[in-house]
Formats: sequence, C-alpha cells, structure tokens
Amino acid sequence: MLEAVILGIVQGLTEFIPVSSSGHLIIFRQFSASFLNWHGIINTLSFDVALHFGTLLALLFYFRKDWIEIIKTLPQRESLAWKLFIGSIPAVCAGLLLHSWIEQHRSLALVAFTLSFVSIFMIVSERNYERSERFGLDKLDFRSALIIGIAQAFALVPGVSRSGITIVAGLMRKMRRDEAARFSFLLGTPAVAGASIFEAQNFMGSEHIVFNIFIVGIIVSAVTGYLVIKYLLLFLQKHSLRPFAYYRFLLAFVIILFIKG
Repeated sequence: MLEAVILGIVQGLTEFIPVSSSGHLIIFRQFSASFLNWHGIINTLSFDVALHFGTLLALLFYFRKDWIEIIKTLPQRESLAWKLFIGSIPAVCAGLLLHSWIEQHRSLALVAFTLSFVSIFMIVSERNYERSERFGLDKLDFRSALIIGIAQAFALVPGVSRSGITIVAGLMRKMRRDEAARFSFLLGTPAVAGASIFEAQNFMGSEHIVFNIFIVGIIVSAVTGYLVIKYLLLFLQKHSLRPFAYYRFLLAFVIILFIKG
C-alpha cells in the first residue's frame, strides 16, 4: 500500500511538471528494486495504466468547464476543439506505429539522454521570452497547434515529458508560458485518455490486480495531479522553465552515476 501511495504521488507530480512521468517511474522502480527490494504488483503495466487513469481524472476535473465550452464550439471552423483535434493526430499515429518499439526501449541510459536533451530546448526557448510579444489560446492558429502536436508525439519516448516538450513548442511559437501549459494540458487529455483505453485490455485481463492497491494509486495520482496543475499554471505566470531544466540535468547526472556504479 505504501508503494502504491508513493508511486501515485510520483505519477501525479511528474505527469504535469515538465520532468517526465514515464522517466521517473522507470527511475523509481529501478532504484526501489535495487535498494528497497520492491517488486510485484506495482511493477506491472496494469498498475501503470491505473496511475495514468488517475491523472486523466485530474485533467478532466480541473478543466471540466473548459471542455464544456470546447464542445459547444465544435460547429465553429476556427474553434479550439478543431485545433486540439489537429494537434492530437501526430501522437495518435506515433503511438500506434511505435508503441511496441517504445516499450522495448525503456532504459535508464535513454532516460538520462532525453532528460538532458530536452532541458537544452527549455533553456533556449526561455532566452528571448521577455523580448517578444506573446499570445494566448484565443490567438492560437492551426499551424501552431499542429507543431505543438508533433512535439507531443516525441513525448512517447521516456524522459522527454509531454508537458515539457509541448510547453517548449508553445514558447517557440510565441505563446505565453501559462497559456502554453494550458494548451499542453488540454492537448494531453485525449492523449492520456487514448493511452488508457489502448492499455485497458491489459488492465482488465491482468491476473495482478489487487483492487484496494489500485484504487489507492488512482486516488493519490488524481489528487496530486489536480494540485500540480493548479499551482504549476500559477507558477508559470511569473516564472520560467529554467528550474525544471536544471533539475532534469541533475537527475540525468545521478542516473549516469547509478549506471556506472
């Protein structure tokens, strides 16, 4: 139960903070298996699906009013709904084509590389932030939505971070930080929902389901995720992505030391 709580917190924190949830789950499991001798149910794909379902609930609940308005604007040609649809296409295609390959390449070395590589883009994207005029969701065009969607497709690789890479893409398209994060979370909702549905067959057919442990994981990841969304959007109104980039560099360095050790 303690393991479920801790992993739920890790998932809720890192799914939305731009530091990579999949990367942290891989790292945490490797470390816990080596130092704490944690094995069993929490290491199954089914438990991963449960944790992602928790963060999906956080997204749906936090942005419930936004989604109601988005659905109402469906008949409008230039609506945010269609921009989200266009932005979701790259991740859907990449997920269907590369799912098996990604599942086979979830090493710590890859996570260390992608953590560092995306951190460079974070720092570069912040370099000229204050010097250029920025816009919000109301000014987002289809081209920008597609570019951010293509960036989201790269988040299938562990260590990249869906929120991190899409916020960076938004900044490079001249969006405000908090608005880039808001679009990132809205765009991530169909992606997380699709991944949950795609893996649901593993969840329902698994022999490793212990419902009380799974329910705890879902609730903890949902509550943690909700709080992270709320306060990250406030944080990004006045602060840059640099602290997250520096953290990613530090974590990559720790991983390299662990691998060599």
